[in-house]
Amino acid sequence: MYPCTALIPFLKTMPTLIPRPTRIEAAGNKPKSIEEHVGLLNTATANVSIAHMRSPEGWQEPGQTPEFEEYSVVLRGVLCVESKSGKLEVTVGQSVITHPGEWVRYSTPYPGGAEYIAICVPAFSPPTVHRDPSMTG
Repeated sequence: MYPCTALIPFLKTMPTLIPRPTRIEAAGNKPKSIEEHVGLLNTATANVSIAHMRSPEGWQEPGQTPEFEEYSVVLRGVLCVESKSGKLEVTVGQSVITHPGEWVRYSTPYPGGAEYIAICVPAFSPPTVHRDPSMTG
């Protein structure tokens, strides 16, 4: 046994409880609910962000070319993800990964909108999302 290993139990920390998410204003043509559980605003976490999204029917955001990878898991409805190579319709129980430097645009055009979890690595931040200057259809 190494002498340093006796200190390891004292170096452990308790898990961190996040008592509530922070609501964030969303970009797009309609109001959308974003609740950041983990990320720069709610927990000062720079390496990942985890947010619960609720988008209404007909919502669309400007296109973007982010510096982060984004993982989205659809809980309800259909999340449409448009890229330069085509359009995906991600349904309940499915997931999608978008990659850094790839132009994408998210929307929820169908009745009932969509609810999904978005995970960004590193964490989402306005300076690294690189949104298009205006809404385009």
